[in-house]
Amino acid sequence: MSSLTSGLGGGMFGGSSATSEVASVNEAQLLDAAKSGDPSATGSTFSGDVDAGCPRLVIAPHDNYITFYEVGHVGDALAVAQRGEITKTARECQVEPGRVTVKYGFSGRLLLGPKGQPGSVTLPITVAVNDGKRTKITTDSVKLDVSVGLDKPISYFSTVRTITFPIAEGSRPGEYQLVVGFDSRAPSSG
Repeated sequence: MSSLTSGLGGGMFGGSSATSEVASVNEAQLLDAAKSGDPSATGSTFSGDVDAGCPRLVIAPHDNYITFYEVGHVGDALAVAQRGEITKTARECQVEPGRVTVKYGFSGRLLLGPKGQPGSVTLPITVAVNDGKRTKITTDSVKLDVSVGLDKPISYFSTVRTITFPIAEGSRPGEYQLVVGFDSRAPSSG
């Protein structure tokens, strides 16, 4: 059983929690969605309903952005170098007896701040898989390199990954949740 639901707005990836059969989650779709800037599609638009066939993918409410500062000036609004934001998500599931494989993706943007320098920025992102009791089952760490410059102060990023995890006997895949967010423990971030 393979299904896809998405936080992407419009067209084939409507903003509702409806499930659509599609061939695959891909980076190009996510990147296009991030660039669209459609505020109605920002973030995860999944409802609290449990879909028995696929775990939810949500953006962590307090870790949906990360701000990098000049060294030694963390928290100083006048020392912002870059700010990253996760804005779109999508996932596709393959359910097998006792386990689920989720092909998930997310996209967003990186903004050059007033103290930022042109170059590559490594965005540290963590995806945690939680069961129905919010117990962490596993995690996936992602490091994305994004280039930003004076001539291109807004850059976009996207990635698609796969994670497989066990499902406890008597539970449904829809009771599980994938939570994507930035790792705010990165140097010079806050």
